[in-house]
Amino acid sequence: VAAGLRAAGVVPGDRVAGFLPNIPEAVVAMLAAASIGATWSSCSPDFGIAGVLDRFGQIAPKALVTADGYFYAGKSIDSLAPVAGVLAALPSVTAVVVVPFQAGEAAGAEASRRLAALLEGAPKPPAVHPWAAFGTPGTRPVFERLPFDHPLFVMYSSGTTGVPKC
Repeated sequence: VAAGLRAAGVVPGDRVAGFLPNIPEAVVAMLAAASIGATWSSCSPDFGIAGVLDRFGQIAPKALVTADGYFYAGKSIDSLAPVAGVLAALPSVTAVVVVPFQAGEAAGAEASRRLAALLEGAPKPPAVHPWAAFGTPGTRPVFERLPFDHPLFVMYSSGTTGVPKC
């Protein structure tokens, strides 16, 4: 995944955002971002478009890792339309990686195609990659040497008194 982020142009100091449920791929993506010196930020997929933009709009992420959906109260919720809405307002995102959480691994490429179709007609749509095809399997990790105070995460206040603060 780190190799995929590097190939997508992510460099130290860039931001990588996760719009994911609490799944192993979220941890993998965060560690990949950290290994190349990018700063990770995330929010839950049950946030509405405005809630996500209140957060990610402040940090201008270069890459977004998202799931095709999530489960809540025994129901399957599709995330791709909200993701398209978020991307329409985040021109900084040049690469999107779609994790097939809702539909399963076999449907990962299809979820990526559906998101790409939702983004057609956008002035400059980001490249959309299925999780299984992102990066280079077996690539040895390369860890950037960074100063001690290099940012690792961006977290936010709850936003109870206005827009969430980084």
